[in-house]
Amino acid sequence: MKRTLEGAVSRSVADGRTKARVVGATAIAMAMSWGVAHASDAAVQMFGIIDIGVLSQSKAGNGKSNTQMATSGLRQSVWGFRGTEDLGNGLKAFFNLESHFDTNNGELHPTGDAPGHGVILFRRQANVGLSGNWGSLTLGRQYGPALLAHIGTEPRAFKEQFSNLYAWAYDQLLPTIGTTTDRNTNNDVGIFFNNAIQYRNTFGPVTVGVLYALGGVPGSFKKNSVYALGATYNGPVTVSGSYEEMFDQSTGDPLVKHGGLGFAVPFNAFTFKFNYLNAKNYSTVTGTEVSKVDAYGLGMDWKWHPSNSMTIAYYNNKDKINRDDETKNWVISNDYSFSKRTTLYAQLAYVDAKPGATIRTSIVAAGVPQQGAKTTLLNVGLNHTW
Repeated sequence: MKRTLEGAVSRSVADGRTKARVVGATAIAMAMSWGVAHASDAAVQMFGIIDIGVLSQSKAGNGKSNTQMATSGLRQSVWGFRGTEDLGNGLKAFFNLESHFDTNNGELHPTGDAPGHGVILFRRQANVGLSGNWGSLTLGRQYGPALLAHIGTEPRAFKEQFSNLYAWAYDQLLPTIGTTTDRNTNNDVGIFFNNAIQYRNTFGPVTVGVLYALGGVPGSFKKNSVYALGATYNGPVTVSGSYEEMFDQSTGDPLVKHGGLGFAVPFNAFTFKFNYLNAKNYSTVTGTEVSKVDAYGLGMDWKWHPSNSMTIAYYNNKDKINRDDETKNWVISNDYSFSKRTTLYAQLAYVDAKPGATIRTSIVAAGVPQQGAKTTLLNVGLNHTW
């Protein structure tokens, strides 16, 4: 009986695997045939980034060193589809579907959405829109214009590891994770927004973006909503500015107010950058300001070889309300380009964290390595785009 049962299970598993392979192959074939069939009137592209490396740190929360495989050190690992269709008279339709995964285990990357959303396949983008000489209009889940405005002025261009991408994200994550209060269901770490409408256009050297995320609360246009603004001037120097505000789903009171200002100055093989971010978090229960983080970043890019680019950056992030929450950080990195699509990177960070340091002031993806300690982190990895 046992052998018969084991055999049945084995056959069932084998059949399941065979069916999965057939379904997978069929889906790929259908996707390829669809692309060929529609190549005459539309352009559809599958794209992605695969990034993984090894991360070693001198202190890992318990005072002991730790070395582990780490996903997405340079850029996030993603895959997706995007496409355009020429509608004539200068008008185009487009769509974006973009999923975020961890290369070390193949799992979907955790979301920063409010509780209850479950697993999100296309965490980063799921939108459709129209564009023309008047600009573009995008509807659906999408990147906010505030973060996009600062990519050229943030000292490390918001790299996935050791940059103020995390001060940005963590300062806009915590106010959205409440189950009933202090919650906005349209915000994912101040970077991705649900139910959003965004207009973008470029006027000479200035690019602007305006986004509004509909709250969806009956009887209120403000509750659970988000608005975000971003602008970048690209001339002899680069100047960036942004502001976004998020509102509680129950009260309509502000949960987050986030602003930024930056500039970048090129000089021969060097580019000098400065970026300032300010994040204010509020409790809609008490009506008080619970945190006020100033995040300063100063850096220099050096293109010292056609295939090599070095960056040196310093970050000082501090919560003015919780003054023991502060980190001071030095980062030095080098990116070596094998080709336009493949990069070998090495980045070293030195983190000096106060005893009360939290993720609000961290530049490390996993949070503060150890409170009240000085920690060194080394990340070496490979990034491939396709």
